[in-house]
Amino acid sequence: MYPIQEPYNSGLLKVSDIHQIYWEESGNPHGIPVIFLHGGPGAGASPKARGFFNPRKYRVVIIDQRGCGRSLPYAETRENTTWDLVADIEKVREMLAIDTWLVFGGSWGSTLSLAYAQTHPERVRGLILRGIFLGRQSEIRWLNEQGGAEHIYPEQWQHYLAPVPEAKRGAIVQAYHEMLFGQDREQALRAAKAWAEWESWLVQFDPKPVEEDAEQALAISRIENHYFVNGCWLENEKALLANVDKIRHIPTVIVQGRYDICTPMQSAWELKQAFPEADLRIVQGGHAAFEGEVAKGLVQAADEFADKLAV
Repeated sequence: MYPIQEPYNSGLLKVSDIHQIYWEESGNPHGIPVIFLHGGPGAGASPKARGFFNPRKYRVVIIDQRGCGRSLPYAETRENTTWDLVADIEKVREMLAIDTWLVFGGSWGSTLSLAYAQTHPERVRGLILRGIFLGRQSEIRWLNEQGGAEHIYPEQWQHYLAPVPEAKRGAIVQAYHEMLFGQDREQALRAAKAWAEWESWLVQFDPKPVEEDAEQALAISRIENHYFVNGCWLENEKALLANVDKIRHIPTVIVQGRYDICTPMQSAWELKQAFPEADLRIVQGGHAAFEGEVAKGLVQAADEFADKLAV
């Protein structure tokens, strides 16, 4: 990855009566515009994300989505939907007077990248996607319901399951929703810790216990759960696959870890079948963007786009 550059421009953009989103620019002010869309939903963007892009060639735009990271108000779920975020991306583009840009997103960021590109294909010069998540119930069940990733980490699953009353374990995501958004704050914090710790095991290729900050865990788990119980506001299970015709002409690279437990290979494979024009690159890694072969594959894709788009 490239050395991390400090932003040369940043601020908060008011996008609704409730929300202001954080945005920043780094790299070359006259370079190829690229926007980085973080995962979660709810995670916020790490400054390390600037390192995917050659700072001499790219004008790097990073945002924290509604309720995330440095955006205000923190952890707010009102007026916070997939389509609100798509509209926010356009507002940032217009504010920065960018005509077209490269869109880079991983995990939930891949979902948002596809939704944005299918809504505004004329604004997208290319797509770099990682750890494909299509917002489907089958993917949410794999992550957070019985019969999915629990088969990989059965011991950690018991910690995730512990806060859920026995009678409600047939609908675990909904049970967590009740706890995370209930009036009992201590219960909400316990549930948030269990949710966040479970996810931390899934996203690491070489898992190690992660001690989550209580307030940060509550924010991430509430926003993520809010999206999951609402089906990510997608029209149906096949919504993003069904609309691939709108982006078929957009050059697209997919970097997918073979051993990704959080967003398994199946979704990337199904996207490739619907979108054969996309370049699917399978690497020997897991889910996390900054780890080993995954990071290497993402930097390579960004370097290749820099050469193509500079012509």
